[in-house]
Amino acid sequence: MELFKHQQEALEQTKDLNRVAYYLDMGLGKTFVGAEKMKVMNSPVNLIVCQKSKIQDWIDHFNEHYATDERSEFQKDLIFDLTNKKAFQAFISEAQQATEDHWIQDELTGEYYIQENLYPFNVVGVINYELAWRRKQLLQLQDFTLMLDESSLIQNQGAKQSKFILQLNPDNVILLSGTPTAGKYENLWSQIHLLGWNISEDVYNRQYVNWTKIDMGGFTHKIVDKENPYKNVDRLKSKLREHGAVFMKTEECFDLPEQTFIKQTVPTSKEYWKFMKDCIITIDTLNLKEFHDDSDFYGTDVTPRIELVGDTTLTKRLYARQLCGQYSEFKLQAFKELVQSTQDRLIVFYNFNAELELLKRIAASLDRPISEVNGQTKDLTAYEQEDNSITFIQYQAGAMGLNLQKANKIIYFTLTDKSELFEQSKKRIHRIGQEQPCFYYILMCKGSVEEVILQTLEMRKDFTDELFNEYERMENNG
Repeated sequence: MELFKHQQEALEQTKDLNRVAYYLDMGLGKTFVGAEKMKVMNSPVNLIVCQKSKIQDWIDHFNEHYATDERSEFQKDLIFDLTNKKAFQAFISEAQQATEDHWIQDELTGEYYIQENLYPFNVVGVINYELAWRRKQLLQLQDFTLMLDESSLIQNQGAKQSKFILQLNPDNVILLSGTPTAGKYENLWSQIHLLGWNISEDVYNRQYVNWTKIDMGGFTHKIVDKENPYKNVDRLKSKLREHGAVFMKTEECFDLPEQTFIKQTVPTSKEYWKFMKDCIITIDTLNLKEFHDDSDFYGTDVTPRIELVGDTTLTKRLYARQLCGQYSEFKLQAFKELVQSTQDRLIVFYNFNAELELLKRIAASLDRPISEVNGQTKDLTAYEQEDNSITFIQYQAGAMGLNLQKANKIIYFTLTDKSELFEQSKKRIHRIGQEQPCFYYILMCKGSVEEVILQTLEMRKDFTDELFNEYERMENNG
């Protein structure tokens, strides 16, 4: 397989190391670099942990690029989707057999030697983070290479999936991520530990993170200082490089096409402002207006409606966002007009299932072929085959890992509140192979919480309950 120059450089920098991290910007081909490093390591057993949506992509990658003529069928049989219980048991059995010492007697000398792996990737298993910790037998694996795709997903070392992965005992480790910390160095220790840097979490936090104490209801909590969160950053990056970390940015490797961001504001409904004031509203879901009684002569309800009650910060923030999305006739109309303005392939990011149904209905009314990627479905047929297709992607399921450079236009119907997902989403089209300028259309309700969310994302920060409360205070004082 022919690699790009920067991919070869990444492998060359880590050629003598068995614990490595390829922190390559989205679009630089981390999959190829990771797979090639795994091939060189040539372990009897290989375990890949990734997002659920990426499992089949990894299986296809190995079968497409590494199934040699003499072993094509054999190799396919030894690549397992570990979400399937039967496949998992087969993987465990093959792994046990693969790690047994296979002594071979030399016919000429009569001496015995251990047979080396004749083929790369002797046994490969692929599983998602959420399920891995439930497969306790993985703790028994020996002589194996562990690869974590989007390794930032173990940043919370207190989570079950992170704890489990840290209990594994791999011989070799490969970490892949475009955003290993999402800008939060306090979340890096788990990856540091896997790279073999022998520093305790406590010492790491004291050397590289500035903490401050706050009082919350009589209890003292330690948080990262907002004004000056980190220290000794250059030394931290140097230590990471010593322990196998490679950092590469897209702009350092390629001259990619220009990106243009277009913020398109629409009127904010009176229903939104009423909800923000009263914390309660009943929406006529047919007409997207405040519900008013329209029972018939017999007192039978006619109009479908839903009551939104913002009795907590979490629910109020959720419903405020939905009133700027699925319950906004102005936003839906703007989306329709955008779609009508072009016959190009479009990528559309959304948050909620109800949004998807409304958007698909609009696309169908305009006779546009549809693809979708979400927690239930991954179907890119229309995207691959139709020049005028619209691909609807739910952030959590598709903001990471998809190659969509056949398109050069993204519409953000609603925004995520997660900085990492927003940054990753932009790179679905702005990556190797893209030859056209990239356009990003961000639909926003004027003066609403969406404007604050975008400002927060542009600062590479997550939009939190705390920031929502701050937005409310500003609105009330304004």
